[in-house]
Amino acid sequence: MNLQATLQTKWTAFADQHSSLRFLSKWGIPLASLAGGILTLVLFRRGLNYVPWIIGYLLLLWLAAVVFAQIRQGLEAKGRRLIVLAYDFTIQNFYQDLFLFLLPIYYASTTLSSANVWVFLLMVVGAVLTTIDPWYQATIARYQWLARLFFTFALFVSLNVAIPLLRIRPGWALTLSGLVSAIALFPALRKPERPWRSVVARVTLLAPGVVFFLWVIRDWIPPAPLHVAHATCARTVEQLSPIDPVSRLSASDLQAWGGLICFTAVYAPAGLREQIYHVWKRNTRTINAVALSPIQGGRTEGFRTYSRKSDFGSDPIGHWNVDVLTGSGQLIGRVRFTITP
Repeated sequence: MNLQATLQTKWTAFADQHSSLRFLSKWGIPLASLAGGILTLVLFRRGLNYVPWIIGYLLLLWLAAVVFAQIRQGLEAKGRRLIVLAYDFTIQNFYQDLFLFLLPIYYASTTLSSANVWVFLLMVVGAVLTTIDPWYQATIARYQWLARLFFTFALFVSLNVAIPLLRIRPGWALTLSGLVSAIALFPALRKPERPWRSVVARVTLLAPGVVFFLWVIRDWIPPAPLHVAHATCARTVEQLSPIDPVSRLSASDLQAWGGLICFTAVYAPAGLREQIYHVWKRNTRTINAVALSPIQGGRTEGFRTYSRKSDFGSDPIGHWNVDVLTGSGQLIGRVRFTITP
């Protein structure tokens, strides 16, 4: 019997004699995981001020994945189960901390009534799976293909937040995040029986496909960390402040006002310059799009801008909304209002 098996046998026998240790054996890891998640929320409550932690976590996660992808098979063959479990637990906590940190940022950038809510919901699923150990072990840790997919997703949503902080526009950040995430799989795809030439060929084919796919579904991806800090419709704007904000008005009031203003304050990281659009829609049908002056990032309350619509046609009654889009077509937020008879 090797040393690992001997220690495990002695621990089991010792724990059986003490009820508190039996409890610790069963619930120790889940409780430690929960404590780590709570600590993450406390430490990262200031959000983007802790972005360097994201980069550090990504590097650790990637290095751990690279190293263990090469040695895991050998450890399992030698029966080093505790080492494998320790690795899985460490990686699981990396994932958990990342998702708990990123969820508030993506929530602010997600429009819950749009398609980009699905990425946010996938992140919620990821946070739940990494918090509840039996579920994580039964899914991500059990299937190699799912573990790789999960790793790629976690890396992508992290980079999608971090890259715009380098003053790179969301559209470029989206493609770069996908490209880097695909290339990061390179070491994980390497197996002893698989030549490097085969791995290079796979990654070369995979990376452009990932970038193309992400660009096609870009309106499904929140443009984090950009988000609408404040938005409303109003009679007019004075000194970049909305006057007489409304979410519901009559057709007679609309006519008396001579139109309606859509005011938005969009948060963006310091130094980032991004073109945005207001797309006016009636009952989901696009009426017109207005290109606004590029926003300048750095203001906590958001960069304030607005568009005005005066021609609502002969019958304006109905439900309207104004979509706030990036230059690449990602939805930042949505303003709703209703015109009544």
